[in-house]
Amino acid sequence: MSKSKFIIDKFAKLFEQSLISYKDLSSEITNILRSQRDDIVFKMKLTSKEETAILLQRIEKIEKKIEKLEKKRNKKNPKKVKKY
Repeated sequence: MSKSKFIIDKFAKLFEQSLISYKDLSSEITNILRSQRDDIVFKMKLTSKEETAILLQRIEKIEKKIEKLEKKRNKKNPKKVKKY
């Protein structure tokens, strides 16, 4: 029993160390990719997420106003022409 426990402990330590090194490696890769993405976005002069969200909200407001105006225009009764 003591030998199996010893082997299990060794495997657990090895597994734990590999997970830690994998997490470090994956976090490094994601950091590198994010910095590359940011450089590309900066060079292309694209808008940030906040600016895009603000622009989308403005567009939605304008679309709602247009719909209201179209509904008002369609609701108006056409003027009747007087017959002589």
